[in-house]
Amino acid sequence: MAHIDAGKTTTTERILFYTGKSHRIGEVDDGDTIMDWMEQEQERGITIQSAATTTYWKKVQINIIDTPGHVDFTAEVERSLRVLDGAVAIFDAVHGVEPQTETVWRQAQRYNVPCVGYVNKMDRAGSDFFTVMEDVKNKLKINTVALQIPIGKESNFEGVIDLLEMKEIRWTGNGGEMVTSEIELKHAEEAKKWREKLIDTLSGVSDAITEKYIAGGEIEAEIIKTELRKAVIKRQVLPMLTGASRRNIGVQPVIDAIVDYLPSPEEADAAIGHNTKKEEDISIPCDPQGQPLGLVFKIQNDREAGSLCYVRMYSGSLKSGSSVYNVGKKKRERANRILRMHSNKSEPVDSLYAGDIGVVIGMKLAQTGDTIGSEGWPVLLEKMQFPEPVISISIEPKTISDQDKLKDALSILSKEDPTFTIRENDETGQLIISGMGELHLDVLVTRILKEFKLGAKAGNPQVTYRESISIEVEHTETYSKIIAGKENAAGITLGVEPSQRGTGNKYVNSAGTRSGRNEIPSEILDAIERGINGAFSSGIVMGYPCIDIKATVTAIQYSEQTGTEFAFEACASIAFDEACRKGNPILLEPIMAVDLSCPHDFVGEVMSLVTQRGGQILSMNSKPDIDEIKAQAPMEKMFGFMTSLRSVSQGRASFTLVFSHFEKKSQR
Repeated sequence: MAHIDAGKTTTTERILFYTGKSHRIGEVDDGDTIMDWMEQEQERGITIQSAATTTYWKKVQINIIDTPGHVDFTAEVERSLRVLDGAVAIFDAVHGVEPQTETVWRQAQRYNVPCVGYVNKMDRAGSDFFTVMEDVKNKLKINTVALQIPIGKESNFEGVIDLLEMKEIRWTGNGGEMVTSEIELKHAEEAKKWREKLIDTLSGVSDAITEKYIAGGEIEAEIIKTELRKAVIKRQVLPMLTGASRRNIGVQPVIDAIVDYLPSPEEADAAIGHNTKKEEDISIPCDPQGQPLGLVFKIQNDREAGSLCYVRMYSGSLKSGSSVYNVGKKKRERANRILRMHSNKSEPVDSLYAGDIGVVIGMKLAQTGDTIGSEGWPVLLEKMQFPEPVISISIEPKTISDQDKLKDALSILSKEDPTFTIRENDETGQLIISGMGELHLDVLVTRILKEFKLGAKAGNPQVTYRESISIEVEHTETYSKIIAGKENAAGITLGVEPSQRGTGNKYVNSAGTRSGRNEIPSEILDAIERGINGAFSSGIVMGYPCIDIKATVTAIQYSEQTGTEFAFEACASIAFDEACRKGNPILLEPIMAVDLSCPHDFVGEVMSLVTQRGGQILSMNSKPDIDEIKAQAPMEKMFGFMTSLRSVSQGRASFTLVFSHFEKKSQR
């Protein structure tokens, strides 16, 4: 995981080559890497979809997921980190911690993923390993420990000094052969100093190291490794390695570090699940003999096989040809085939065990975030939280005959990508697609044209707003309709109130429970919940999705003769609509966090450009070569910002836009 262009795919390609999984080294610049297999990835030189593969090193099986760096594809990183036990955080030796590095670090923290750090591109002009270590320590608020220090830098970068074994390592040929030698006299003082720092940091978190240190005995490399592993798993320290992947320097020690310091599935924190029968949270040990439980973390469409469901197993095993139970949807499905993926190629396997990652073919209902298990043990794993789409465009087919094909293609893409949504404008009949940014939508539109071979026209980007309410309201709604000679009736009292910004929508039923204070059937309660959840997404006044509203059902009027699921679903939807209309509806606009990097000469022009667009400067940090500016600005004012920024900075400034929050739209 890393910022754009830190070298994730390049490093992964080397790992696959040195572990014997591939027989040649692919290059991102040449468009022939194994992990970037999509045509667009090869053309654009970026990673768009996270690619999974499995390889072996020192008799240990390693499942690797190579993630994208662009903020527009943040969902790919989110769902990868949700199911992984450890991560390699890659830092650019020139730029250190960049905006997207902070984003992926926060995602890893959310899921308690232990990490190993790797400072790449030590051969680049301006590279500095020690400055990057300090930058990581200050910005990511973690104790960094150097396991290696570089020999030389920039064009003089030769290799590394291993501080555990106290040896110099250099690489020959295509990096396949590591040559170790004693530390030269001119490097000895520096190496000794950094080894002492390593021991000192570790003694702060390890009693065993402290005791050895006080006793004055020699601290063996094995003890350091054992104690370092414990500290990494507890996320107390971040061990740092260095190299230049493009020049085939420093990759094997990274694979060693994965095996030595990152946890196996048995050592990682146990997953937490919610038992829906007993209504309690439970811890799930990684036991291949236990009850089957897995999480669908990604869906990919395959022309021939249909939906490929990427599954991480947390407990038990899943056999090819067996039936599986979708816990959230309460439906049984069949796992016709199970595959182990190697990027876009696959090999069939008989079963997946706890700790494994694989692909299940045959499940038609599964969506990203679904839990699969058994009816006897209905445990739900926590769902993933994805950011809200903030930018929309209209899309229409070139011919009427392509209308249905376009809708099918869009529904396949939205099933694959949870941050991509589609809605139809009721007034114009236009299809509106929404995503995380201009690049995200550009990639999706290109896929529709090339992969699905459809003629389609896309409109100009528009901002995706949200709606909410500003006061608390209670409303009683009754519904009655005669359909096919039978009366369908329902009555609901619903309270709606605004929640704190960013907390999301919440549905609460305090009127009737499934155990039956009022003996209301669970189908009716499910229908009310469906009606309100559906209404959340259909808006209040302008048709934009609602956010940060708490809806509470306080009373239900139910009769066995006339109360139907249909009536209650419709009644709940109307009740929500009417209540929100009385609740002083407000329009919310997306505010973006803007991170800018620019040379000192242009900092004034760049800051005034941001304020002209309604932005607020939050902070500024001066580095030796550039200034880093953090700001916030409304999304609608940021279209075409790149062009303006280039013109005021002679093309030398760069920026990233990340969604920050929604706030009430001001009348500008």
